[in-house]
Amino acid sequence: MKADHADQQELLVLAAEDVALAQLAHRRRTLPQNAAVEAAAEAERELSAAVVRTETDVRDLQREVKRLEGDVDTVRQRAARDQRLLDSGSVSAKQMTDLQHELQSLARRQSDLEDSELELMEQLETAEAALREAQQGQAATQAELARAEQLRDAALADIADGTARHEAARAEAAATLPADLLALYERIRTQTGSTGAAALKARQCQGCRIELFGRELAAVRSADPHEVVRCDNCGRILVRTAESGL
Repeated sequence: MKADHADQQELLVLAAEDVALAQLAHRRRTLPQNAAVEAAAEAERELSAAVVRTETDVRDLQREVKRLEGDVDTVRQRAARDQRLLDSGSVSAKQMTDLQHELQSLARRQSDLEDSELELMEQLETAEAALREAQQGQAATQAELARAEQLRDAALADIADGTARHEAARAEAAATLPADLLALYERIRTQTGSTGAAALKARQCQGCRIELFGRELAAVRSADPHEVVRCDNCGRILVRTAESGL
């Protein structure tokens, strides 16, 4: 296949754009900001779960404290009623004895309930402190996540801008090439997964970094400048320049 030597030179512009686009795609896939966002999101999920757990603990303890307060109030009301009956002097001796026993029993019951209530209130205080800590941690991780997402989005926007510029430059370079030469380049690019052409510099293919020797070098050296020659190792179009060392 033959193609104007100047058109073959233009393949290096196309290849350079393909390399730049591949680098941008790799940068997008391996963006460190993605890992930072995921780490911040995981921390936020953990703190959110901790908030839910501690909120549940606080509600349960508050409910239990309220129940005990009701029980204590009931005992107090019963004791107050018994005391009023005793103070009234309107009860018999036997009723008086029974009321005194009941008052003693109610006093013990009230003491036990108040001890339990105090213990629960201490647990509630601890749970409320844990909830405040979890909420503060959640707020901090949410702010960190927002910052990480902002940095990631800025990096992605930069990559998108670079990709658009290089795609435009690639399209401009491709538009100047003959259809058959461009088709060959694209076919080779698909096969190599990178570029379809490479410069021959100091007798070395810049695509696979293999140096030409012997018959391969002689064939390239003797080929017409408009002949499209390819690297025997990687298959790319070898673009000959003043630096080819031929």
